[in-house]
Amino acid sequence: MREYEVRRLIRLVEESEIGELEVWKWWGRIRIRKHVPQNGRADYAVTGPPPAAPAAPPPPAAEAPAAPAPAPAEEAGATAVKSPMVGTFYRAPAPDAEPYVQAGDTVEQGQTICIIEAMKLMNEIQAETSGRIVRILVENAQPVEFGQDLFLIKEN
Repeated sequence: MREYEVRRLIRLVEESEIGELEVWKWWGRIRIRKHVPQNGRADYAVTGPPPAAPAAPPPPAAEAPAAPAPAPAEEAGATAVKSPMVGTFYRAPAPDAEPYVQAGDTVEQGQTICIIEAMKLMNEIQAETSGRIVRILVENAQPVEFGQDLFLIKEN
């Protein structure tokens, strides 16, 4: 299922009174469930078949140093690029390829900035605005949730 199709289904659930939508296709299924807690803000969960087991186990996690605190002036007015789906975040088109973007790079609207793998499909994520990448908020090959911030872009 393509990214725009997932977004369309999410919008359908948002704009309707239904609480859950499940779609079955030849490739599998996708379920979008809306949960409205007492605070009135809707949370969404998109589920599908479980991902395949990784080919090799990841290396043991080392104690990661705390990320340096970003300069508030740099991030003031920056727009967050959010994940349109649940999946695995990749900064490059292949393991041995250069990342699409680095912090400090200038991007144009519609430029591919990362890939999110969902249900064994590679979905290219494009910049929604032109500007400069202030910060990359997710590590390569890490799982991401729907709506999670991926990048901060300071618009031109």
